[in-house]
Amino acid sequence: MSPTTLPAPPEQGHVTFLGAGPGDPGLLTLRAVEALANADVLVAEHDVLDVVRTHARQGVAEVHTDADTPASSTPGTGTPQLTVVDGASTTAGVPTNRDAAHLVMEAARGGKRVVRAVSGDPGLDAYAAEEMLACASAGVPFEVVPGVAAAVGVPAYAGVPLRDAEGADVRFVDARTASDRCWTEVGASDGTVVVSTTLDSVAAAAGELVSAGRKPDTPLTVTVAGTTTRQRTWSATLGTIAQTLKQAKVLPSPEGGRPVIAVVGERSAAAQRDRLAWFESKPLFGWKVLVPRTKEQAASLSDQLRSYGAVPHEVPTIAVEPPRTPQQMERAVKGLVTGRYEWIAFTSVNAVRAVREKFEEYGLDARAFAGIKVAAVGEQTAKALIAFGVKPDLVPSGEQSAAGLLEDWPPYDPVFDPIDRVFLPRADIATETLVAGLIELGWEVDDVTAYRTVRASPPPAETREAIKGGGFDAVLFTSSSTVRNLVGIAGKPHNVTVIACIGPATAKTAEEHGLRVDVMAPEPSVHKLAEALADFGARRRLAALEAGDPVTRPSERRPGARRRRSTT
Repeated sequence: MSPTTLPAPPEQGHVTFLGAGPGDPGLLTLRAVEALANADVLVAEHDVLDVVRTHARQGVAEVHTDADTPASSTPGTGTPQLTVVDGASTTAGVPTNRDAAHLVMEAARGGKRVVRAVSGDPGLDAYAAEEMLACASAGVPFEVVPGVAAAVGVPAYAGVPLRDAEGADVRFVDARTASDRCWTEVGASDGTVVVSTTLDSVAAAAGELVSAGRKPDTPLTVTVAGTTTRQRTWSATLGTIAQTLKQAKVLPSPEGGRPVIAVVGERSAAAQRDRLAWFESKPLFGWKVLVPRTKEQAASLSDQLRSYGAVPHEVPTIAVEPPRTPQQMERAVKGLVTGRYEWIAFTSVNAVRAVREKFEEYGLDARAFAGIKVAAVGEQTAKALIAFGVKPDLVPSGEQSAAGLLEDWPPYDPVFDPIDRVFLPRADIATETLVAGLIELGWEVDDVTAYRTVRASPPPAETREAIKGGGFDAVLFTSSSTVRNLVGIAGKPHNVTVIACIGPATAKTAEEHGLRVDVMAPEPSVHKLAEALADFGARRRLAALEAGDPVTRPSERRPGARRRRSTT
């Protein structure tokens, strides 16, 4: 009698309860990023999913709140409607009434690694606590990755320290669930009170504190959309906050009010906020900046703009296609293998990609560069080479351009250089600066068209409307072709949009297209261009403050208002 084969027990999954912080993706912990990279399933409300999905691996299944059926705004008072989204598809599935705990455990029992992401910190989320208990009861293993709680992170971003040198008491209150006894206790205290509430209910919360014993002239700050570039903070007192919000034209919200963090107390440094508001005082805070480049080209530039508080929006204006006649490129790649060249110079990520694709076509890899010196212009180009397995021998020490490369390029020396030829793969519309400079240094140059640049397809209608309607605060033009192509595929930017150009030639092209140039980089560098825009924003902000005017973004100006020509 043959032995009975028992079925293998199902593989046990795992759940990570993860704090996504108050809104800024940069506040995720290293452990959170690691957990997201290994997740099979993400479960989160929609806003939280937008924060964490960047770090999730491709193909992860997502579960988020159904946009048409918002979750209850009060933790513990209801079950959010959830929509299951298959990471391999582009459309949402059917809304489900099953609660998050059931979905989490069902996925874990199926052997999945589940990340349950919540806003702020899991220890302060009533849903997460219930789901942890459910996992514990069912024997599903789980871990908790703490996050930055909104009640702590938002005041920090608003420039409101919660404690001073005297170590005042700090109390935390959720106004949506606070009892009369809770209000009485915090009202009797003279410490700092951090109140989680909604924009529509903040005046009522202030009234509760006054009724409980706090003085009406107690300083108060109210922050909405904290830690994001939509953050806005109002300073007032318990007795004047209602009038302050009214004067600021803060209207009631049909959804019951946006979550806010209010900080109350004599020692909360509310009175010093003008000096401590580091986040909202960034030179381009909240500016929506159009970057007419691909994500790969704009990566470091967009990071720099974010450091100034801006919200970059990349719009490709060119598309890359193979050369019309590939024979020249094929001969050059074969020449690399046969020892025809002493140097190869890459001036763009696209050039690296074009050579790499040819290598793969011929079954070659980075070893074919053995014995050849490699030059690269720009950080992104160097990174693309390193990803290919090639470390550049020469990167400009100064300006990241053809001119900068020529400053560091050694002249041809027949004693030390056995070969006098350079392979230069580049775009069909590239300038002759590098070729002429290398020839002047004594080198022979095989100037090869590795790829063609053509005008990209138009961006989505929403982006086109924002460009023409003044929805962008600024646009960065990094070449004459970006001006021509953007106007060609999306239309001319609105007259309230700040126009920033990388140099005189680009500025001239912009003016020829009817655009008024406000900012010009002091050097032909995308990073100097971003710096110049930040300087413009800082001066604009300072002028508003000195005039006693509110600090606004260019897109908030009256439509049709004339813009003064800048002397920058």
